[in-house]
Amino acid sequence: MRRIVSFGPAFVVLLCVALVLVVAPQAVRRINAEQTLATVRLAQQVADSDDILERLNRAVRAVAAAAEPSVVHLAVVGEFARDEGVRSASGSGWVYDEQGHLVTNAHVVAGAKTILAQFSDGRVLRATLVGLDPATDVAVLHVNQDVPLIPIRRATGERVAKGDRVFAFGSPFEFKFSMSEGIVSGLGRTARTAMGFAGFSNFIQTDAAVNPGNSGGPLVDIRGRLVGMNVAIATAENTRGTSQGQSAGISFAIPLGIIEDRVTQIIAGGPIESGYLGISFGARDGVPTGPGQPPGVLVGDVVRGGPADQAGLQPSDVISAIDGQSVTSGEVLRALIASNRPGTKLALKVFRDGAPLDLEIVIGTMPREIIQGQYFSTLRSEFGLVLSTEPGQGAQVAFAIPGSSAAAAGLAAGQAIVSVNGTSVSNSIEAAQKLISEGLLTGRTVRVEVLIPGTDDKTPRELELKSEP
Repeated sequence: MRRIVSFGPAFVVLLCVALVLVVAPQAVRRINAEQTLATVRLAQQVADSDDILERLNRAVRAVAAAAEPSVVHLAVVGEFARDEGVRSASGSGWVYDEQGHLVTNAHVVAGAKTILAQFSDGRVLRATLVGLDPATDVAVLHVNQDVPLIPIRRATGERVAKGDRVFAFGSPFEFKFSMSEGIVSGLGRTARTAMGFAGFSNFIQTDAAVNPGNSGGPLVDIRGRLVGMNVAIATAENTRGTSQGQSAGISFAIPLGIIEDRVTQIIAGGPIESGYLGISFGARDGVPTGPGQPPGVLVGDVVRGGPADQAGLQPSDVISAIDGQSVTSGEVLRALIASNRPGTKLALKVFRDGAPLDLEIVIGTMPREIIQGQYFSTLRSEFGLVLSTEPGQGAQVAFAIPGSSAAAAGLAAGQAIVSVNGTSVSNSIEAAQKLISEGLLTGRTVRVEVLIPGTDDKTPRELELKSEP
């Protein structure tokens, strides 16, 4: 008998398998899509009902609205240089008072012949240089305003703390009146200024984006009040700080206390006076004061009759704090003292033989020879130029370090510098101060006239000096 074979059940099984393979993934995707849509709608409801981010936005917008009218974009035109034509640069600044004073970095306007200040409302005014202090990289400008200026609010007498939210304003890469946000990453940092590493330090470190063009711009707190002035950034090649390069998440700002002290003195027009303690200290920073105790700076010698001696400070003491601010390095100690006016009383936290001791000191005036020595040492270390300090020899070159920028520019022993950027100088002190204030150490081209020794020709020879910024 012939067997009858039925394919019906097998076909049904195959059909079911095909339906599962085709329809089931679509169903799963549909279910996932519905779940995602439900999640999105729930998230939208939460975002609409919770205004915490909107309040944060309003607060940040308020900071921008409060600070921006006081921010200034600076266009700077400098000297002619034979190999590079007219030097032009840009930077930032901010309104200090209603009398037309603006503040910026000294390295932004050093050697400038023309300075134009542009405000957020579009006005452009010619600014004149009132004065500058290369040691702290602070400069003051003045404009004759046609309408009242709006000074930025300052957080005078208040200290920032690590973790505080801050905002940097300026013109990075010519993007005028930009704003960036970050936090205070550290305090008491050392960075390069127009005076090199001999300048006064104690910088605020932030992670706010700061780039070329931000220099001189304000750093403000969450209330739009000035707490510092952007001065430098750290790069992979230079972790000590520089005014060049691109942001790597580490930037530095001059604290408000130093700015206010220097600006007041520059506007007053007298010689700038720095505080003086009258001690020496070694290169060891952050030496321990004892088990479980804070670090400090070890005192070496104490100048007899100086402020430290009169306050009772002794060699081998360790200074751990000044007026409540920690002293973590010699640079910070120098900055805290130098930024206070002579006659100011400060509280010192000292450890002597491991035991805490509180002293009160009246700050003295830093001797002029120490300030002059800083100029000389900076020219030597940053430019390779050694000027003679012998009286009666004028501004004579004692030595140009081989391979240095000074030697490359044509300076040599025995030459006498008679003018710097067209201004006559009569001694080495005047020459050193003028070279630095004209921006030699920040990459500016500075013209000098020198007399060549051993020749009958008394016509000065012109040289163009420039160092790497």
